[in-house]
Amino acid sequence: MSNNSTEIEIRYLKYLIAASEYGSFRKAAAALGVQESSVSRRIRDIEDQVGASLFLRHPGGINLTIAGQRFLHRVRHALDHIRDAAAEVAAIGRAEDGYVKVGLFSSLSSGFLSDLFREYDAKYGSVHIDFVDGEAHDHINSIRKFQLDIAFVIGLGDWPECDTTYLWSEQVLVALPEGHPLSTEDALTWRDLSSEKILIRDTAAGMRIQDYVIRKIREVECEPRVEAQRVGRYKLLNLVASGRGITLVIESENLVKVPGVIYRSLRGEVLQFYAAWSPKNDNPAFRTLLSLARSMARSSAPQTSSPVQDLDGVLAEPSRKRDLSR
Repeated sequence: MSNNSTEIEIRYLKYLIAASEYGSFRKAAAALGVQESSVSRRIRDIEDQVGASLFLRHPGGINLTIAGQRFLHRVRHALDHIRDAAAEVAAIGRAEDGYVKVGLFSSLSSGFLSDLFREYDAKYGSVHIDFVDGEAHDHINSIRKFQLDIAFVIGLGDWPECDTTYLWSEQVLVALPEGHPLSTEDALTWRDLSSEKILIRDTAAGMRIQDYVIRKIREVECEPRVEAQRVGRYKLLNLVASGRGITLVIESENLVKVPGVIYRSLRGEVLQFYAAWSPKNDNPAFRTLLSLARSMARSSAPQTSSPVQDLDGVLAEPSRKRDLSR
């Protein structure tokens, strides 16, 4: 006699449930549309596998033993879990429900991402979305480990095992303290910034910005003044408001209203944003998000036909894929 309960076939548990409900193998068989001998045999097989009698047989029918009562309770509980799991997976497969984990580098307050997730919520409101703020290289590593479904990043990088697509572009802005002499200008140039102290965040992306700012200031034959600060984006703007320097932000962040800070565009500087994901990711909820993002990108204003210079300091050519935010 085997005592390996893992050999029990789930499809035969319906015989056990029906027999307990009808109190008779004959009545259970009639309800299930099978032979009485099939019900009796399958229950005997289960008893052999669990190593205990589940029913007391008598001329008037059958009754559950104590072991049978406990076993039936566990069986009903397990089948409820299986039914719930099947319903959940079916809903996810239809993208009516599900879970998406999204990596961000840009703001959700305005612009393309704000419109994207507003539209996605309207179409798939029952999908739960987790947002993770961070650097692009961290997001890419998480995508490879399937810890993130998709990341929205600045520029392109050399990212094996990931697919990417261009979505939108944003103007680079200069954040200035109110009353700054440059605030009278509509747009600024690198020469305008050559005598300013430029604040950057002390992060991997910040160091790349620092290298780029230094190079651009030296191109206009001036010596740059760059200062790294170990603070978040909002705190950095607070430092600008206090007059400790200026900083660079992207267009979608200019709705972050920090008292004492104003924004002016930096002429000729545009950032391109991409989505990155694993081609092996078959999460239907993520796939609907990616499809919607692509559709919105196609319907938005056409990209300029001339090469767009981004903050990585290179033209957006496929042969030179680098990424400021990595």
